[in-house]
Amino acid sequence: MKIGIISDTHGCAETWVKVFDKFFYDADFIIHAGDVLYHGPRNDIPAEYNPKQLAELINSSTIPIIVSCGNCDAEVDSMVLDIPIQSPYCHIMANNFRIIATHGHKLSIDEQQMIASKYKASLFITGHTHIANLAKINGIIFLNPGSPSMSKRADGRGTIAILDDGSVSLIDIENGEVLQTELL
Repeated sequence: MKIGIISDTHGCAETWVKVFDKFFYDADFIIHAGDVLYHGPRNDIPAEYNPKQLAELINSSTIPIIVSCGNCDAEVDSMVLDIPIQSPYCHIMANNFRIIATHGHKLSIDEQQMIASKYKASLFITGHTHIANLAKINGIIFLNPGSPSMSKRADGRGTIAILDDGSVSLIDIENGEVLQTELL
């Protein structure tokens, strides 16, 4: 099973197309950890900002998309998307893996670990920081896929993640380089 994992697209339709066509086209489903359409009041408006087009792309996707509510997602986003924006968590079972996705903007690292442990998660996904992170702690993988379109990494790389064949990999969207991998 292949699962595409993305967060913090912030209305960037061109980047969505690039990621979808290059990495997610053959995924069984996609998990989005929030901040789907709106650029956010603290961010500059990206040159490719087109939330209406991104909503249309998501709505026409032949691959199921599961979305967790981010701090920039609002009720109006639910009105233009044909899929639910779940809050505060998405609980997903896939091939005996328990996956929890949340935007994470209200959770400390300790709270994330407590929730992941309480729900016996194999994989706990957050977004919000726009900085990719992948770590295995007490047998649980904690993942932030970063942002493909508005990266706040020191090197500026746009990133996503893929769960495939029992491992999770962080990937640079420009060159496909695997930046880090953890086994489930």
